[in-house]
Amino acid sequence: MGGLFGTISKNKCVTDLFYGIDYHSHLGTKRGGMAVLNEDNTFARSIHNIEGSYFRIKFEPDLPKFDGKSGIGVISDTDAQPILVNSRLGRFAIITVGKINNIDELEEEFLTTNKNFSEISSGSTNPTELVSHLMTEGNSFAEGIEYVQKKIHGSCSFMVLTRDGIIAARDLYGRTPLVIGKKEGAHAIASEDCSFANLGYETEYLLGPGEAVLVTADSITQIIKPKDKLQICSFLWIYYGYPASSYEGINVDNVRNNLGRMMGEKDKTELDVVSAIPDSGTCMAIGYSNGKKMPYRACIVKYTPTWPRSFTPADQSIRDLVAKMKLIPNYSLMKGKKVAFCDDSIVRGTQLRDNVETLYKHGAKEVHIRISCPPLVYPCPFINFSPSRSPLELITRRYIQMAEGDHSKNLKAYSCTNSEEYKSMVSYIKKDLKMDTLFFNSIETLVKAIGLPKERICTHCFDGSSYGD
Repeated sequence: MGGLFGTISKNKCVTDLFYGIDYHSHLGTKRGGMAVLNEDNTFARSIHNIEGSYFRIKFEPDLPKFDGKSGIGVISDTDAQPILVNSRLGRFAIITVGKINNIDELEEEFLTTNKNFSEISSGSTNPTELVSHLMTEGNSFAEGIEYVQKKIHGSCSFMVLTRDGIIAARDLYGRTPLVIGKKEGAHAIASEDCSFANLGYETEYLLGPGEAVLVTADSITQIIKPKDKLQICSFLWIYYGYPASSYEGINVDNVRNNLGRMMGEKDKTELDVVSAIPDSGTCMAIGYSNGKKMPYRACIVKYTPTWPRSFTPADQSIRDLVAKMKLIPNYSLMKGKKVAFCDDSIVRGTQLRDNVETLYKHGAKEVHIRISCPPLVYPCPFINFSPSRSPLELITRRYIQMAEGDHSKNLKAYSCTNSEEYKSMVSYIKKDLKMDTLFFNSIETLVKAIGLPKERICTHCFDGSSYGD
């Protein structure tokens, strides 16, 4: 996925910028970048690979070169950014987060008009540079942003650092969030508002879908009005978001707790203890234990001092190894017990299969898996929540391929909680991953836990329902 942070102040901004970007590190593992408009009116920039490392370690030595009062930064799972541009709209730096599905088509449009791309990311055109080219087709930043939103199929939220301030533009359907915080003499813009508290900012303004604003140290000026249609990603609450963050004013921990509590209240399974697959399963597990009225214990603990994050390393075997090694079973808490383990989702099923086998080996009498969201039946075409390149990487699609002879057949039935197809699919996943029982929450429960109307939440990966390209 990725996360954005920017700040503009009456004083030097580098400390707030550095820590604000770092507070988005849970959103990606590949690259980090930051750019500042320095006192001499030039841009200073740093970009580093953060795979297997940490943002702070890579960027701390660079901090002395940033002496300006405004800057932007990004944690990215795709391209190297920020991009620095000299254009008809002036000089600027730009950062983006999202997924451009028609990048090849847009690239060809530019190449056929004798325009060039200078940034190559993983052997292909850098999406952030593409956005900068699209934006400079307009006669103003506002006109250019609207052109970007019109041309891109997928999603894109971005920030532009200019000599007049920071422009923040939210995705046309608001699939990814942007929020503005304020403190004395400064503003900050972020994907995650959990980045504000320790830096002294208080949330002041939430950008609406498709909205764009110009932010200075003293003001927020709307340059594009918000659109009516909102499709914010439900997976933000399920997995991506940090527990202290809120989207559309709705806290992540509260939603995960609701998802667990509602499942626990109706689950009649005989259990001894409730636990979690940490970290994203923990909030749900606490809610589930309250709903089930059973004790919560840390039957698995996460060891992070030396192991790098395992969000989306390019190599699947490395991802699986890291995920396994950083979770330590607590034998004394699960020996001879019937344990419910709560987790956020099942994508491929490989890591969870390993976890289940390990839990049995470490003394669990029964392993019951509880998943906070519905089964993932559709790959995400909007924010790239998974590195999957084929629908068949989803365990649900592999079952559908087996059952139907075509992994794309009858998908609506497999997305319906009460259908026979759905029940057969869940039964297969339970047996394949060798669990005693397996429950998913329904889409209706997910929507209720979030508290927004269904039509304002993107649940595409569960039911294929979202509109927009």
